[in-house]
Amino acid sequence: MIRKALLASLVTVAFAGAAQAQTEIALWHSMTGALGDKLNEYATRFNQSQNAYKVVPVYKGSYPESMTAAIAAFRAGNAPHILQVFEVGTATMMAAKGAVVPVYKLMKDADEPFNPKAYMPAVAGYYTDYKGNMLSFPFNSSTPVFYVNKDAYKKAGLDPEKAPKTWKEFTAAAEKLKAAGQACVYTTGWPSWVHIENFSAWHNLPIGTKENGIAGMDTQFTVNSPEHVRHITMLADYAKRGLFTYGGRRNEAEAKFFSGECAMLTSSSAAQANIKRNAKFPFSVNFLPYHDDIKGAPQNSIIGGASFWVMSGKTNNSYKGVAKFLGFLSSPELQAEWHTSTGYVPITIAAAERVGKTDFYQKNPGTDVSVRQLTNKAPTANSKGLRFGNFVQGREIIEEEIEAVLAGKKQAKPALDDAVRRGNEILRKFEAANK
Repeated sequence: MIRKALLASLVTVAFAGAAQAQTEIALWHSMTGALGDKLNEYATRFNQSQNAYKVVPVYKGSYPESMTAAIAAFRAGNAPHILQVFEVGTATMMAAKGAVVPVYKLMKDADEPFNPKAYMPAVAGYYTDYKGNMLSFPFNSSTPVFYVNKDAYKKAGLDPEKAPKTWKEFTAAAEKLKAAGQACVYTTGWPSWVHIENFSAWHNLPIGTKENGIAGMDTQFTVNSPEHVRHITMLADYAKRGLFTYGGRRNEAEAKFFSGECAMLTSSSAAQANIKRNAKFPFSVNFLPYHDDIKGAPQNSIIGGASFWVMSGKTNNSYKGVAKFLGFLSSPELQAEWHTSTGYVPITIAAAERVGKTDFYQKNPGTDVSVRQLTNKAPTANSKGLRFGNFVQGREIIEEEIEAVLAGKKQAKPALDDAVRRGNEILRKFEAANK
């Protein structure tokens, strides 16, 4: 009996030693609700697939909050292994010399299979340098789309199967919804991303010079063009007439839609996961409306979402685990599942092809809208994306000015002129700090 007890204790000690030998990998992210649940699930599945590494996802607040926390943690010497950064933080992270380990280098050093050409060009291009090296790992890429509450349309005498394609048609539908007693007709998530950044790409208009900052840091914002002014003036007129309800700077407006409060929404394609989970009504997913008198519209939308940046200062062993985790996330099977369950775009060509070979899109109308809209036309210098330094603050400036217009405190032209002036000051500070 003593011998058996001793043997049992030795086995217990051996297992405990194996558990202690497991290397933990900290992943800081900003995903909530169904999306956060899915990311946690993937971490669990990776952890169960091997016993050398354990990915520990930690929610650190909104994208700006998690980025700020990571910068402070890096300075204190305790940054996470992986940080999720939204797309507008890309230029800032690229300029953070010594703070990050480029993904292409990480994968090479860890001897993990990695082919940048396997990723969707519209996605990968956002996170690569001018030499074609991928600096961060594109995980959750989305684009804004247009959601319609079909029940609200029926009640207003509108055809629930025909969403407005142009802003003229949108205005007519909005007026009918208002007349039918709809208290909140339309709201939007991410106002700058939808109504400035993607509005520009969708209409083949520049957001800034130097190919929207991709061709160089010495760029200037151009979001005060006549077309931009007209569009923001239109939104202000909607607000004045009770056709538009402001929903905040991030994704707060999505709850106004899936609760049934608002009949129409423009927001991320990735909102589909939470809308499906919470909405008690049928809804459709559609292309963004466009102004049909602007030449070339509609062009193509641009991505949002975020990528994973690998922070420096960690052990070689932990980096091997990070590389294995990123390889796990980019598998065609997992990426196809991520796309179909969340509304995010599949990041690899193989994943997109995998979904295309099934009947998923036929059974779930609208779920292909994000991919179709991103690839509507070949990207131009105005519509391939943007890369502005300190654009986290730049976007906040744009949103402050839009809020002033919606509140009736400013006209659109002086507000957008101020957005350009203040935004250019941010760009010059970034440029001076990174020469």
